[in-house]
Amino acid sequence: MKKTLFGECVSEFIGSWLLIFIGCGSVASLVLVGKDIGQFDLSVIWGLSIAMAIYITGGVSGTHINPAVTLAFAVYRDFPWRKVIPYIIAQFLGCFVAAACVYALFHNLFLETEAAQGVVRASYDGVAATAGVFSTYPNPSIDHLTAFFVETLITMILMTVIFACCDPKNPNAPKANTSAMIIGLTVAMIGGAFGCLTGFAMNPARDFGPKCLAMLAGWDYYALGKNFYFWVPIIAPCVGAVLAGIVYDKGVRQYFDTTDTGSAE
Repeated sequence: MKKTLFGECVSEFIGSWLLIFIGCGSVASLVLVGKDIGQFDLSVIWGLSIAMAIYITGGVSGTHINPAVTLAFAVYRDFPWRKVIPYIIAQFLGCFVAAACVYALFHNLFLETEAAQGVVRASYDGVAATAGVFSTYPNPSIDHLTAFFVETLITMILMTVIFACCDPKNPNAPKANTSAMIIGLTVAMIGGAFGCLTGFAMNPARDFGPKCLAMLAGWDYYALGKNFYFWVPIIAPCVGAVLAGIVYDKGVRQYFDTTDTGSAE
């Protein structure tokens, strides 16, 4: 059977679901159960979930699982614009449904944790206590503008690596289907280095889909973050991904030696 747009969207849904189900599940284990998981451990789990999603669904949709990635491929790599909105909808729905699954599995633990800490879910204290299982919030020590720059820069780095891994003109592009692991490791490194600042969203669907679930599950509008932080992990990753095209295409790709025949010098 030939690939169809519907099939590609199903693939994006599944890949996005896997990302959030595994990633948010690991955060829930830390926050609600007290598992001995550190920032780098969480980052590695998120990175491996992305690699797993790529290996499972990459042959159908390319496993964008990120509106910022879809946008960047449309701007720089001739990804059809007619597919952009359907892909983004599928990504959002996959993230939302995965967050709902995590909430269902950990529901009793959410209630026990909130009771033990004496927090009201529909409050900023409630968000600080438990809503971080689903989506990202900035470190209290940084403002929204700083968070915007963080998310822009780390997404730019991630997208630059994706461009390099997927570039047939790149002589150093990963071979033998290892691109998924390189991209996953990139996410892990970024998370380990900068996750303490913003939670390394780098993905509008990954952040806003679960935030919508949190709002419906009782955190109310507080789940959007103080001063409506939610817009930062939506806009900043898109800006960063578009900047990555300039960095890679103008700073690296145009200087590849296209006359190289592969012979040793």
